[in-house]
Amino acid sequence: MNLGLEGKVALVTGSSQGIGRAIAEEFAREGVRVALCARDPRALERAAEGLRQKHGADVLARAMDVAVPGALERLVEELVERWGRLDILVNNAGGPPAGDFLALSDADWEAAFSLSVMSVVRAVRCGLPHLKASGEGRVINILSTSVREPLPGMLLSNSLRTAVAGLAKTLSRELGPSGITVNNVCPGHIFTRRLREVAAARKAAGVEVTPSAAVEAIPLKRLGAPADVAGLVAFLSSHRASYITGATISVDGGSTASLT
Repeated sequence: MNLGLEGKVALVTGSSQGIGRAIAEEFAREGVRVALCARDPRALERAAEGLRQKHGADVLARAMDVAVPGALERLVEELVERWGRLDILVNNAGGPPAGDFLALSDADWEAAFSLSVMSVVRAVRCGLPHLKASGEGRVINILSTSVREPLPGMLLSNSLRTAVAGLAKTLSRELGPSGITVNNVCPGHIFTRRLREVAAARKAAGVEVTPSAAVEAIPLKRLGAPADVAGLVAFLSSHRASYITGATISVDGGSTASLT
């Protein structure tokens, strides 16, 4: 499907693998110029080269840690110098580590806050002038279904991703007059390395979940693929989604039990 995204510029954080890489590939397929970033330089370059070879994409890839102050600012400056614009910002920083309350130190909380919350704050802040200039700026945060139904053993994710959802709702109201939409996408059981980490954390918290039991609990009876998330992100980035903002949308095969 042609979503009318050709020629636009997107920044996708955490895009060397998994959901972030699938989003970058969906954008490349739609003719979007994409800036990628992640901490592992080799995985990042493999992802970038794959987009160039498969889709002929114009890609900028920079190894960096989005939790470090100044890193995102430098990347946004570089991509605007190269392409002259920024239309789409996808915040997809890796999830914070597992752990229950007594196992987590102040340092754990501070590191998770920098990764999960402040990376979004800094990305939006430095990208905002360019998103306004776009006329149809898009901010999309990749969170987790934990913002609706807390997961056992995932206290940091349950707490801090919910903070980002509140931030996004507020920003959607503040930035709406500038034509910028702000939405959250919440993956459920998507077949990635993160899914295995969550399963291990739930097991440590006393919740034993086998792969077959996890699939059986999903109404659609399958695990999701990163491409399932990427398709929604591409749609939310398009003009067709121009009246959707402040929304938190689950991509979970129907497994989240909450009504909102």
